[in-house]
Amino acid sequence: MATLAPELSGISIDTIADKVYAGERLTSEDALFLFKHPNPLDLANLANFQRLRKVPGDNVTYIIGRILNYTNVCWVRCKFCAFYRVPGHGEGYVHSDEAILEKVGDTVDKGGVEILFQGGLNPKLKIDYYEGIFSKIKEAYPQVILHALSPAEIIYIAHISKLSLHETLQRLHASGLHSIPGAGGEILVDRVRKIIAPYKDTTDEWLECMRTASALGIRSTASMMFGHVETIEDRVEHLGRIRDLQDECSPFRAFITWNFQPEDTNLPIAHKASGLDYLKTVAVSRLFLDNFDNLQVSILTQGPKIAQTALNYGANDFGSVMIEENVVSAAGNKFILSSEEFERIIQDAGYVPKRRNTRYELI
Repeated sequence: MATLAPELSGISIDTIADKVYAGERLTSEDALFLFKHPNPLDLANLANFQRLRKVPGDNVTYIIGRILNYTNVCWVRCKFCAFYRVPGHGEGYVHSDEAILEKVGDTVDKGGVEILFQGGLNPKLKIDYYEGIFSKIKEAYPQVILHALSPAEIIYIAHISKLSLHETLQRLHASGLHSIPGAGGEILVDRVRKIIAPYKDTTDEWLECMRTASALGIRSTASMMFGHVETIEDRVEHLGRIRDLQDECSPFRAFITWNFQPEDTNLPIAHKASGLDYLKTVAVSRLFLDNFDNLQVSILTQGPKIAQTALNYGANDFGSVMIEENVVSAAGNKFILSSEEFERIIQDAGYVPKRRNTRYELI
């Protein structure tokens, strides 16, 4: 995608503002202009206007949950991941059913309502494993919402179980799967995916998994990991892909973006994306993704100050109070706060904290 010359394109911050105030959809060219616009406060003002149109009021929601990494065994070797261990590695693990149920019980005891159940592409775990553990969690803790498995995991489970994607999702849903996290989206541009995760699913495969899940009544989230080898044009193409799918079948409840955490990974970059880049990306996402209600901050990677500031750049959700998290922490980044700290930070920003569940219902 060619870089636009604003003086030739007819695009300006004023023409974009006119579109936003009129409720008109922004184009990819508009989004590119916004990414390159030098005044972040212009973006903040427009994004906050859009946020209030989609989610009126001063509420900022959050959830209490646990990221339960049932295994760290994965053969895919994504260059951006510091968490995985290849099959046969001495540090590889699969938690026992008993250990998993104990973690779920501990989550419930601490007020948690969601289990984000994720691991790696472990060649020893076929669909019967997931049906078994999901059924046990559902039976023991029926109140817990299983927000589980990335599209990459689901596609791989279908492959090694010799099942169609539709049947795999149908069986997982029947055994307790409620919704799918948007993990593994990274950047939905195959040129980029071949560099950072050459053995992972393609853009079309990721989108097809979400499309198939939506047809079965399984909702999901969408995400974007930026700040590595992608260009601004790649970010806009990624946003366009998920906006198009949301138009088509409304699979997504929320959008989350975060910048790549390079520590202890095999993906060398010159420098980490800045907090300003993150805030601009949040704002552009809010403005471009006009068919998304909820835009979630990434306090885990950005820390409380930037996350708090993002509430004025279009975000309306503070994500999850993490009882446990291992993947991002494996790369040396760990901003894990309590619900009391979440509420204080939200209030200090001038908003009203509200606890929610995975369905974005207030509780």
